[in-house]
Amino acid sequence: MKSLAAVLEKLNEPLKIIELDIPPLKPGQVLVKIAYSGLCHSQLNEIKGKRGEDKFLPHTMGHEASGTVLQVGEGVTKVKVGDHVVASWIKGNGLNVAASQYLYGKEVVNSGAISTFMTHAVISENRLIPIEKDLSLKLAALLGCALPTGIGMVLNTAKVKPGSSIAIFGLGGIGMSALIGAKLMYASNSIAIDISEEKLNLAKQLGATHTINASKENVNEKILEYTCNLGVDYSIEAAGNKSAMQQAFKSVKNHTGLCVIAGNLKHDQTIEINPFDLILGKKIIGTWGGESKIDEDIFLYSKLLKEAKINLDPLISHEFKLDQINEAVSLLDEGKAVRCLINLGN
Repeated sequence: MKSLAAVLEKLNEPLKIIELDIPPLKPGQVLVKIAYSGLCHSQLNEIKGKRGEDKFLPHTMGHEASGTVLQVGEGVTKVKVGDHVVASWIKGNGLNVAASQYLYGKEVVNSGAISTFMTHAVISENRLIPIEKDLSLKLAALLGCALPTGIGMVLNTAKVKPGSSIAIFGLGGIGMSALIGAKLMYASNSIAIDISEEKLNLAKQLGATHTINASKENVNEKILEYTCNLGVDYSIEAAGNKSAMQQAFKSVKNHTGLCVIAGNLKHDQTIEINPFDLILGKKIIGTWGGESKIDEDIFLYSKLLKEAKINLDPLISHEFKLDQINEAVSLLDEGKAVRCLINLGN
Protein backbone atom coordinates (compact mmCIF):
# COMPACT_ATOMS: atom_id res chain seq x y z
CA MET A 1 0.00 0.00 0.00
CA LYS A 2 1.08 3.57 -0.66
CA SER A 3 0.48 6.94 0.98
CA LEU A 4 0.53 10.43 -0.49
CA ALA A 5 2.49 12.62 1.89
CA ALA A 6 3.88 16.14 2.36
CA VAL A 7 7.57 15.65 3.15
CA LEU A 8 10.17 18.09 4.44
CA GLU A 9 13.30 17.47 2.33
CA LYS A 10 15.21 20.69 3.04
CA LEU A 11 14.80 23.44 5.61
CA ASN A 12 13.26 26.68 4.39
CA GLU A 13 11.88 25.03 1.28
CA PRO A 14 8.28 24.08 0.39
CA LEU A 15 7.06 20.67 1.46
CA LYS A 16 7.20 18.13 -1.36
CA ILE A 17 4.14 16.01 -2.16
CA ILE A 18 5.32 12.48 -2.91
CA GLU A 19 3.99 8.93 -2.83
CA LEU A 20 5.52 6.70 -0.16
CA ASP A 21 5.56 2.95 0.29
CA ILE A 22 3.99 2.05 3.64
CA PRO A 23 6.21 -0.30 5.68
CA PRO A 24 4.91 -3.40 7.46
CA LEU A 25 3.59 -2.59 10.93
CA LYS A 26 5.84 -3.18 13.89
CA PRO A 27 4.32 -4.46 17.14
CA GLY A 28 2.50 -1.54 18.76
CA GLN A 29 1.87 0.34 15.51
CA VAL A 30 -1.42 1.19 13.80
CA LEU A 31 -2.19 2.12 10.20
CA VAL A 32 -4.64 5.03 10.05
CA LYS A 33 -6.46 6.56 7.10
CA ILE A 34 -6.17 10.25 7.92
CA ALA A 35 -9.33 12.32 7.51
CA TYR A 36 -8.18 15.79 8.62
CA SER A 37 -4.88 17.10 9.95
CA GLY A 38 -4.26 20.36 11.74
CA LEU A 39 -1.31 22.64 11.01
CA CYS A 40 0.31 24.56 13.85
CA HIS A 41 3.32 26.78 14.55
CA SER A 42 5.35 23.83 15.72
CA GLN A 43 5.48 22.54 12.14
CA LEU A 44 6.10 26.06 10.83
CA ASN A 45 9.15 26.39 13.10
CA GLU A 46 10.36 23.01 11.91
CA ILE A 47 10.04 23.95 8.24
CA LYS A 48 11.80 27.28 8.76
CA GLY A 49 14.67 25.72 10.69
CA LYS A 50 13.92 27.58 13.90
CA ARG A 51 14.61 24.46 15.93
CA GLY A 52 18.17 24.28 14.72
CA GLU A 53 19.84 21.43 12.86
CA ASP A 54 17.46 18.74 11.58
CA LYS A 55 19.25 15.39 11.58
CA PHE A 56 16.30 13.41 10.25
CA LEU A 57 15.74 14.94 6.80
CA PRO A 58 13.91 13.96 4.73
CA HIS A 59 10.95 13.26 7.01
CA THR A 60 7.17 13.29 7.23
CA MET A 61 5.33 15.86 9.32
CA GLY A 62 2.16 16.66 11.28
CA HIS A 63 1.07 15.83 14.83
CA GLU A 64 -2.70 16.31 15.21
CA ALA A 65 -5.37 14.57 13.17
CA SER A 66 -8.48 12.46 13.00
CA GLY A 67 -9.01 9.29 11.00
CA THR A 68 -10.03 5.65 10.77
CA VAL A 69 -8.05 2.57 11.79
CA LEU A 70 -7.23 0.31 8.83
CA GLN A 71 -4.83 -2.16 10.42
CA VAL A 72 -3.32 -2.89 13.83
CA GLY A 73 0.05 -4.38 14.67
CA GLU A 74 0.84 -7.14 17.11
CA GLY A 75 0.08 -6.29 20.74
CA VAL A 76 -2.27 -3.39 20.00
CA THR A 77 -5.37 -3.49 22.23
CA LYS A 78 -6.39 0.15 22.51
CA VAL A 79 -7.96 0.44 19.04
CA LYS A 80 -9.33 -1.96 16.44
CA VAL A 81 -9.96 -1.92 12.71
CA GLY A 82 -12.80 0.46 11.84
CA ASP A 83 -12.43 2.68 14.92
CA HIS A 84 -12.49 6.45 14.53
CA VAL A 85 -9.51 7.97 16.30
CA VAL A 86 -7.83 11.22 17.26
CA ALA A 87 -4.08 11.24 16.63
CA SER A 88 -2.00 13.36 19.01
CA TRP A 89 1.67 14.07 19.66
CA ILE A 90 0.84 13.89 23.38
CA LYS A 91 1.59 10.44 24.75
CA GLY A 92 -1.29 8.43 26.16
CA ASN A 93 -1.89 4.84 27.13
CA GLY A 94 -0.61 2.02 24.94
CA LEU A 95 2.59 0.80 23.36
CA ASN A 96 5.20 3.38 22.35
CA VAL A 97 7.02 2.96 19.03
CA ALA A 98 9.31 5.92 18.52
CA ALA A 99 9.92 5.85 14.78
CA SER A 100 9.12 4.45 11.34
CA GLN A 101 10.69 4.64 7.92
CA TYR A 102 8.88 4.89 4.58
CA LEU A 103 10.40 4.37 1.14
CA TYR A 104 10.29 6.76 -1.80
CA GLY A 105 11.78 4.59 -4.52
CA LYS A 106 15.11 3.65 -2.94
CA GLU A 107 15.24 6.71 -0.69
CA VAL A 108 14.41 6.37 3.01
CA VAL A 109 11.96 8.93 4.43
CA ASN A 110 12.01 9.12 8.22
CA SER A 111 8.98 9.42 10.44
CA GLY A 112 8.38 9.77 14.16
CA ALA A 113 5.82 8.05 16.37
CA ILE A 114 3.14 10.15 14.67
CA SER A 115 2.83 11.90 11.31
CA THR A 116 -0.37 13.29 9.84
CA PHE A 117 0.39 15.24 6.64
CA MET A 118 -0.36 12.08 4.67
CA THR A 119 -3.32 10.09 3.45
CA HIS A 120 -2.29 6.93 5.32
CA ALA A 121 -0.01 7.00 8.36
CA VAL A 122 1.74 4.48 10.59
CA ILE A 123 1.22 5.75 14.14
CA SER A 124 2.26 4.46 17.56
CA GLU A 125 -0.62 3.04 19.64
CA ASN A 126 -0.05 5.48 22.49
CA ARG A 127 -0.62 8.49 20.19
CA LEU A 128 -4.17 7.36 19.31
CA ILE A 129 -7.43 7.88 21.18
CA PRO A 130 -10.64 6.14 20.04
CA ILE A 131 -13.70 8.38 19.67
CA GLU A 132 -17.38 7.75 18.99
CA LYS A 133 -18.34 7.60 15.33
CA ASP A 134 -21.02 10.30 15.61
CA LEU A 135 -18.35 12.89 16.46
CA SER A 136 -17.34 15.02 13.48
CA LEU A 137 -13.92 13.96 12.20
CA LYS A 138 -13.35 17.52 11.05
CA LEU A 139 -13.75 18.93 14.54
CA ALA A 140 -12.07 15.92 16.14
CA ALA A 141 -8.79 16.82 14.41
CA LEU A 142 -8.47 19.80 16.77
CA LEU A 143 -8.50 17.45 19.75
CA GLY A 144 -5.01 16.25 18.86
CA CYS A 145 -3.11 19.41 19.83
CA ALA A 146 -4.90 22.77 19.76
CA LEU A 147 -7.64 21.97 22.24
CA PRO A 148 -5.80 19.81 24.79
CA THR A 149 -2.90 22.27 24.87
CA GLY A 150 -5.03 25.43 24.99
CA ILE A 151 -7.77 24.29 27.36
CA GLY A 152 -5.25 22.17 29.25
CA MET A 153 -3.16 25.23 30.13
CA VAL A 154 -6.25 26.74 31.73
CA LEU A 155 -7.67 23.65 33.45
CA ASN A 156 -4.54 21.63 34.27
CA THR A 157 -1.50 23.92 34.23
CA ALA A 158 -2.79 27.21 35.61
CA LYS A 159 -5.86 25.72 37.34
CA VAL A 160 -7.80 28.91 36.67
CA LYS A 161 -10.42 29.65 39.32
CA PRO A 162 -13.97 30.96 38.67
CA GLY A 163 -14.20 34.74 38.89
CA SER A 164 -10.51 35.27 38.11
CA SER A 165 -8.89 37.40 35.40
CA ILE A 166 -6.81 36.06 32.52
CA ALA A 167 -4.87 37.53 29.60
CA ILE A 168 -4.27 35.40 26.52
CA PHE A 169 -1.43 36.42 24.19
CA GLY A 170 -1.70 35.07 20.64
CA LEU A 171 -4.98 33.96 19.09
CA GLY A 172 -4.10 30.96 16.99
CA GLY A 173 -5.65 27.57 17.60
CA ILE A 174 -4.04 27.19 21.03
CA GLY A 175 -4.81 30.74 22.19
CA MET A 176 -8.42 30.51 21.05
CA SER A 177 -8.72 27.14 22.80
CA ALA A 178 -7.38 28.74 25.98
CA LEU A 179 -10.08 31.37 25.63
CA ILE A 180 -12.69 28.60 25.39
CA GLY A 181 -11.15 27.10 28.53
CA ALA A 182 -11.37 30.43 30.35
CA LYS A 183 -15.08 30.57 29.59
CA LEU A 184 -15.52 26.99 30.80
CA MET A 185 -13.89 27.98 34.10
CA TYR A 186 -16.08 31.09 34.44
CA ALA A 187 -13.23 33.59 34.35
CA SER A 188 -14.83 36.97 34.91
CA ASN A 189 -12.30 39.00 32.94
CA SER A 190 -10.75 37.50 29.78
CA ILE A 191 -8.40 39.76 27.85
CA ALA A 192 -7.37 38.64 24.34
CA ILE A 193 -4.23 40.08 22.73
CA ASP A 194 -3.15 39.80 19.08
CA ILE A 195 -2.19 41.99 16.12
CA SER A 196 -5.04 40.78 13.89
CA GLU A 197 -8.35 42.64 14.12
CA GLU A 198 -10.08 39.65 12.56
CA LYS A 199 -8.82 37.36 15.30
CA LEU A 200 -9.68 39.91 17.99
CA ASN A 201 -13.25 40.11 16.70
CA LEU A 202 -13.48 36.32 16.76
CA ALA A 203 -12.17 36.34 20.34
CA LYS A 204 -15.11 38.53 21.36
CA GLN A 205 -17.47 35.94 19.90
CA LEU A 206 -15.74 33.26 21.96
CA GLY A 207 -16.14 35.14 25.21
CA ALA A 208 -13.32 37.70 25.53
CA THR A 209 -14.44 40.61 27.71
CA HIS A 210 -11.66 42.86 26.37
CA THR A 211 -9.34 42.83 23.35
CA ILE A 212 -6.01 44.57 22.74
CA ASN A 213 -4.32 45.08 19.38
CA ALA A 214 -0.64 44.75 20.29
CA SER A 215 0.43 46.59 17.13
CA LYS A 216 -1.56 49.68 18.05
CA GLU A 217 -1.79 49.83 21.84
CA ASN A 218 0.48 49.54 24.87
CA VAL A 219 -0.46 46.04 26.02
CA ASN A 220 0.56 46.24 29.65
CA GLU A 221 -0.95 49.70 30.16
CA LYS A 222 -4.27 48.48 28.74
CA ILE A 223 -4.23 45.38 30.96
CA LEU A 224 -3.70 47.56 34.04
CA GLU A 225 -6.59 49.75 32.86
CA TYR A 226 -8.87 46.70 32.54
CA THR A 227 -7.86 45.30 35.95
CA CYS A 228 -7.98 48.40 38.19
CA ASN A 229 -4.17 48.65 38.07
CA LEU A 230 -3.75 45.20 39.62
CA GLY A 231 -2.76 43.03 36.66
CA VAL A 232 -4.31 39.68 35.82
CA ASP A 233 -4.43 36.54 37.95
CA TYR A 234 -3.20 34.43 35.02
CA SER A 235 -1.60 35.00 31.66
CA ILE A 236 -1.30 32.49 28.82
CA GLU A 237 1.33 33.04 26.12
CA ALA A 238 0.62 31.28 22.83
CA ALA A 239 2.05 33.81 20.38
CA GLY A 240 5.53 32.35 20.15
CA ASN A 241 7.44 35.62 20.19
CA LYS A 242 9.79 37.24 22.67
CA SER A 243 7.82 40.43 23.20
CA ALA A 244 4.59 38.56 23.96
CA MET A 245 6.34 36.32 26.49
CA GLN A 246 7.84 39.28 28.32
CA GLN A 247 4.56 41.19 28.29
CA ALA A 248 2.68 38.13 29.51
CA PHE A 249 4.93 37.80 32.56
CA LYS A 250 4.79 41.51 33.26
CA SER A 251 0.98 41.49 33.08
CA VAL A 252 0.30 39.23 36.08
CA LYS A 253 -0.41 40.43 39.60
CA ASN A 254 2.25 40.80 42.26
CA HIS A 255 2.34 38.05 44.92
CA THR A 256 -0.12 35.66 43.25
CA GLY A 257 0.06 36.08 39.45
CA LEU A 258 0.96 33.10 37.26
CA CYS A 259 2.25 33.26 33.67
CA VAL A 260 2.19 30.11 31.51
CA ILE A 261 4.39 30.00 28.41
CA ALA A 262 3.40 27.74 25.51
CA GLY A 263 4.93 29.42 22.45
CA ASN A 264 8.20 28.36 20.82
CA LEU A 265 11.00 30.79 20.06
CA LYS A 266 13.81 30.27 17.58
CA HIS A 267 16.26 27.74 19.09
CA ASP A 268 18.90 30.37 19.95
CA GLN A 269 16.55 33.09 21.20
CA THR A 270 15.83 33.84 24.88
CA ILE A 271 13.59 36.15 26.89
CA GLU A 272 14.47 38.71 29.55
CA ILE A 273 12.64 39.23 32.83
CA ASN A 274 13.23 41.46 35.83
CA PRO A 275 14.27 39.28 38.80
CA PHE A 276 12.53 41.73 41.11
CA ASP A 277 9.21 40.61 39.63
CA LEU A 278 10.04 37.13 40.95
CA ILE A 279 10.77 38.61 44.36
CA LEU A 280 7.35 40.28 44.18
CA GLY A 281 5.85 36.82 43.90
CA LYS A 282 5.06 36.64 40.20
CA LYS A 283 5.47 33.14 38.80
CA ILE A 284 6.37 31.95 35.31
CA ILE A 285 6.18 28.33 34.14
CA GLY A 286 6.09 26.38 30.91
CA THR A 287 3.64 23.75 29.77
CA TRP A 288 3.89 20.41 27.99
CA GLY A 289 0.70 19.96 26.01
CA GLY A 290 -1.37 21.58 28.72
CA GLU A 291 -0.35 18.75 31.09
CA SER A 292 -3.06 16.75 29.36
CA LYS A 293 -3.93 13.21 30.32
CA ILE A 294 -4.86 12.68 26.74
CA ASP A 295 -7.08 9.61 27.03
CA GLU A 296 -9.20 11.16 29.77
CA ASP A 297 -9.20 14.68 28.37
CA ILE A 298 -10.22 13.71 24.83
CA PHE A 299 -13.18 11.84 26.30
CA LEU A 300 -14.16 14.99 28.24
CA TYR A 301 -13.77 17.34 25.25
CA SER A 302 -15.68 14.95 22.99
CA LYS A 303 -18.51 14.95 25.49
CA LEU A 304 -18.51 18.75 25.70
CA LEU A 305 -18.59 18.95 21.90
CA LYS A 306 -21.52 16.57 21.58
CA GLU A 307 -23.42 18.46 24.29
CA ALA A 308 -22.71 21.77 22.47
CA LYS A 309 -20.99 23.17 25.55
CA ILE A 310 -17.98 24.16 23.44
CA ASN A 311 -17.95 25.34 19.83
CA LEU A 312 -14.87 24.63 17.74
CA ASP A 313 -16.21 25.68 14.34
CA PRO A 314 -14.87 29.25 14.65
CA LEU A 315 -11.35 27.91 15.21
CA ILE A 316 -11.19 26.39 11.73
CA SER A 317 -10.30 29.45 9.70
CA HIS A 318 -9.16 27.68 6.51
CA GLU A 319 -9.34 24.28 4.87
CA PHE A 320 -6.92 23.00 2.21
CA LYS A 321 -6.26 19.85 0.23
CA LEU A 322 -2.91 18.11 0.68
CA ASP A 323 -1.52 19.52 -2.58
CA GLN A 324 -2.27 23.02 -1.21
CA ILE A 325 -0.41 22.52 2.04
CA ASN A 326 2.31 25.04 1.22
CA GLU A 327 -0.40 27.70 0.83
CA ALA A 328 -1.55 26.83 4.33
CA VAL A 329 2.02 27.10 5.64
CA SER A 330 2.39 30.57 4.08
CA LEU A 331 -0.93 31.72 5.52
CA LEU A 332 0.10 30.58 8.99
CA ASP A 333 3.49 32.27 8.63
CA GLU A 334 1.73 35.53 7.76
CA GLY A 335 -0.36 35.33 10.95
CA LYS A 336 -3.62 35.14 9.01
CA ALA A 337 -4.85 31.75 10.23
CA VAL A 338 -6.41 30.56 13.46
CA ARG A 339 -6.26 26.84 12.61
CA CYS A 340 -5.74 25.51 9.11
CA LEU A 341 -7.05 22.03 8.43
CA ILE A 342 -5.68 19.77 5.73
CA ASN A 343 -8.46 17.67 4.19
CA LEU A 344 -6.93 14.32 3.27
CA GLY A 345 -9.46 13.23 0.67
CA ASN A 346 -12.85 13.67 2.34
